[in-house]
Amino acid sequence: MPPPVTWPIAALLVGYPLWWALGFGGLSILVVAGPMAFVLWRRRPIMVPKGMGLWMLLLAGYLVSALMLGDSPPGTYGELGTGRVLGYVMRLALYVALLVMVLYLGNLTERELPQRTLVRMLGVLCVTTVAGGLLGVVAPRFEFTSPVEMVLPEWISGNSFVRNLIHPTAAQVQHVLGHASPRPEAPFEWANAWGSNISVLLIWFVVGWWTYGGPMRRVLCVAVAALATIPIVYSLNRGLWIGLAVAVAYVLMRARPRTGLAIGTALAAAALVFVAGPLNTIVAQRLESPHSNAIRAFTVASTLEAATHSPIIGYGNTRNAFGNYQTITTGRTGWCAECGHPPLGSDGQIWLLLITQGFTGAALYVAFFTGAIRRFWRDRTPIGQAGTLVMILVLLYMFVYDGLVTALSLYLISFALLWRNGRADGVRALEARP
Repeated sequence: MPPPVTWPIAALLVGYPLWWALGFGGLSILVVAGPMAFVLWRRRPIMVPKGMGLWMLLLAGYLVSALMLGDSPPGTYGELGTGRVLGYVMRLALYVALLVMVLYLGNLTERELPQRTLVRMLGVLCVTTVAGGLLGVVAPRFEFTSPVEMVLPEWISGNSFVRNLIHPTAAQVQHVLGHASPRPEAPFEWANAWGSNISVLLIWFVVGWWTYGGPMRRVLCVAVAALATIPIVYSLNRGLWIGLAVAVAYVLMRARPRTGLAIGTALAAAALVFVAGPLNTIVAQRLESPHSNAIRAFTVASTLEAATHSPIIGYGNTRNAFGNYQTITTGRTGWCAECGHPPLGSDGQIWLLLITQGFTGAALYVAFFTGAIRRFWRDRTPIGQAGTLVMILVLLYMFVYDGLVTALSLYLISFALLWRNGRADGVRALEARP
């Protein structure tokens, strides 16, 4: 009996803790993309969703941007080396793997992979993410050397971008509030990735465990959501908090009046409990400590300036800029410990696209997700409304979060759910295959 064709996506989502412990983490999509491509090859012709041509153009543009890897715009420094090429190749491989994943999910029949099953797989990953967040709160210094990290040569594992992907850590300990405080990141690559991912996964968790669940699942849903509040607050992640506020507003806007009233009442009660508890103090301290605003403003302005020197194809990878918002030095020094700043393009997916692929790549990315919102807005099913909400959050988060690595995987799984949900005729055609 042949193995079920759904094991690659199950291995990716349900087995994610194991990938993280092995050191693959977000790179696990590269591993499972091979079997996914094999499944696609065996069931040609392949159906392609509307709008996927924009993603293919994005890929083509990234290939062309390799021509600029050896150049640097004015105001930046660094030479073409292993790190720059490695980062480019890794991003290219991830973009291709994500394309394969979307086509794989969309070409599976409802019988092979029911929509509810895929949604509940995302719910399992949500529980994993909440558990990782709690680990980051109670044991922020927890980390270990992964098997992948052990076998890779130093010239690869020593690259800062690669190390974040292959070295498991529970949290980033930062001085955002003026003292050392943990920002959960397990089982993902950065604290900001954790923030983006938990908001998307909570949406699908509620759909799978509340909307399509029985009484016991609903009790567990409330319990997990309540526990998630702790690492969400400790994440000090204002983008996440804004995203959750947008999600609540969206649900209230699109819900039936009676449902909206019930949700509003429940949220008001939850807000009163939160205000009366100790976590609200952390939120207040974070809002009073906008410590990263100046750094973001500097890197965004420098990214925009750099992008104007190669507006069509960009520079293929990020660049380091001279100076920052405090000094003209290029990084941390003994007398200026706060002078360092992240590479240009690391403060959000839109800024990454501007430096790597120019204004053309940024426009294609926005058009891809905007088109998905336009096409699926009328889908009033729970999956349709949840998927559309995720597409809206993508356009919000692109200003503050990098999409690569894991966040973009979840965005495109959500896109695939929308596509599968909106093509009943295509599903029936696939079911008729011998």
